[in-house]
Amino acid sequence: MLKQRIITALILAPLAILAILFLPLNAFQYVIAGVIALGGYEWANMSGLPKRPHKIAFLFVLLALCLGLIGLVDTNMIWYQGKLNSLYHWILSVACLWWLVSLAMIIAYPRYSKFWQKSWMIRCLFGVLTLIPTWVAVVSLRASLYDVDAFYGASLIFYVLGIVWAADIGAFFVGVKFGRHKLRPNVSPGKTFEGLFGGVMASFAIIAFAALHYQVESSRIWLHLLIGGLTVGVSALGDLNESMFKRCAGIKDSGRILPGHGGLLDRIDSLTAAFPVFAYCYVTWMA
Repeated sequence: MLKQRIITALILAPLAILAILFLPLNAFQYVIAGVIALGGYEWANMSGLPKRPHKIAFLFVLLALCLGLIGLVDTNMIWYQGKLNSLYHWILSVACLWWLVSLAMIIAYPRYSKFWQKSWMIRCLFGVLTLIPTWVAVVSLRASLYDVDAFYGASLIFYVLGIVWAADIGAFFVGVKFGRHKLRPNVSPGKTFEGLFGGVMASFAIIAFAALHYQVESSRIWLHLLIGGLTVGVSALGDLNESMFKRCAGIKDSGRILPGHGGLLDRIDSLTAAFPVFAYCYVTWMA
């Protein structure tokens, strides 16, 4: 299992880095749409649709939504005069509201959950609210200042990846060593408040480095810390959100597409929350 995990990571990590850095923006949109569509295949399984034709159908629904957005918003108009396209901004706003709803669902779980647990349609709708804003967020960040610096948007994506992965690593080690108080035992028994705190502290090292690298004004450092801390906190929410839906479906992994790692969503669950919330904050207060 460990050997499979290492081999998969060694193959996928360089491909992801090359795609983020060097794919033209047009091609990048389609590649991310493909990733989101594969996530939709797994989400259908978590929604109570285990049959392959149903999962493929939901895959195509998400792919069609991404392609529809590509058709509606020209690549050169994602950002115009320093402003994000209004449709994309609206989708990011809806995503923030969805994650507030998800937080309430996780806190209340398993109470008040019958209305959505027994409806595959509602759970599929939750998948749309989770995955489509992730596509919008990643594409919007990659397109930021693209005509000025082709790598600036890539640095924003790596920034989010860095603080989320640092939080994951910090949460794991602090949680194993000091974890005593369960975060939401009904949803994910392994998560603790101590681990969450350790993850946030670990991520602040990346946030501080980024503030120095981008020469952020001292008066705005607090804003970067606040948004970075919020992004990390929400990333934990993304993890808990997927765990809740997997528990409802009675499955351990979202899929088997990544040997040794389980499903695609098992690897990007925290990012499905972190990217939209960070992108919304970036567009609203930092761009």
